[in-house]
Amino acid sequence: MKIKKIPMRMCLGCNEMKPKKEMIRVVKSSEGDISLDFTGKKSGRGAYICKNTECFQSARKARRFEKSFSCKIDNEVYEEMENELTAENN
Repeated sequence: MKIKKIPMRMCLGCNEMKPKKEMIRVVKSSEGDISLDFTGKKSGRGAYICKNTECFQSARKARRFEKSFSCKIDNEVYEEMENELTAENN
């Protein structure tokens, strides 16, 4: 039987390659809304971060989300995403 390939994604915070299932997807929809996608099935441009807040903070500080999505992201959006991430981890 053939071994199934595990899809790998790079974290924007720590730049480590990890299995897609262990990551959280950040999505920019066609309307320009940016949000966390815990299911991994929302439509739109995606970027991945680890499930810890340190990776989120480092990606935010280095503006990696803005570079990935080619747009400016407001602080309110970052704070909302960080609150969702901490709620999911607890």
